[in-house]
Amino acid sequence: MVVRLCFARHDVAMAKTRSWLQRSVYDLSRIGVRWVGWILLRLKLLGAEKFPADGGALVCSNHQSDLDPVLLGALCPRRMNYLARETLFNSKLFGALIRFYDAIPVKRDGMSISGLKATLKRLKRGELVLIFPEGTRTKNGAVSPLKSGFCMLARKAGVPLVPVGIAGAYDVWPRDKKLPRLAAVCLVTGEPIPAEVVAELDDNQLVSLLQERIEACFETAEQVRRGKSIGTHD
Repeated sequence: MVVRLCFARHDVAMAKTRSWLQRSVYDLSRIGVRWVGWILLRLKLLGAEKFPADGGALVCSNHQSDLDPVLLGALCPRRMNYLARETLFNSKLFGALIRFYDAIPVKRDGMSISGLKATLKRLKRGELVLIFPEGTRTKNGAVSPLKSGFCMLARKAGVPLVPVGIAGAYDVWPRDKKLPRLAAVCLVTGEPIPAEVVAELDDNQLVSLLQERIEACFETAEQVRRGKSIGTHD
């Protein structure tokens, strides 16, 4: 069974800063994405148990399409925080939507000071934050070289890195297409990189290690979505 009717776990700090309505809508959205994804995209979610049960963490994924944040929210058993370009908040409808979901505004070419502070604040109070270390969506479906910006964030917050690989989302909605199409999608979570290891390694070593783990997750996800059963489905 690849889809279950289960609510996301809202951490204590997060529950205090989000209304009951925000928490409930997030839960219903997550369930809806799981079921729609299962029906239309044959969505498979593997390794959800590898997310830390509590405490802050940076969830680091390859970036295949605009669907990625939504799909990752369906995979993770805890509520996640999302980053969104500042310009998106200018839209009346979409801006209101991402404010309701409590997204963190960032600049298109990098994280602003206010975005950095907001991200660190949420990590330090024990929440999960999703980032895409490649910096932009892939042009060909492959995992691009990672940028090193996440290293400073993880060290300052003292949190682990959780690698995730997405396969198939590029086939559903590549960056050069206006509308999505149908294709099989799989997400796989890998073994987290502990905060102690993050503190010990230099930037080059940490980027190399995270790149290796995201690519391993991506390769597993690619095999699973093509029909090669590996592991146990969530």
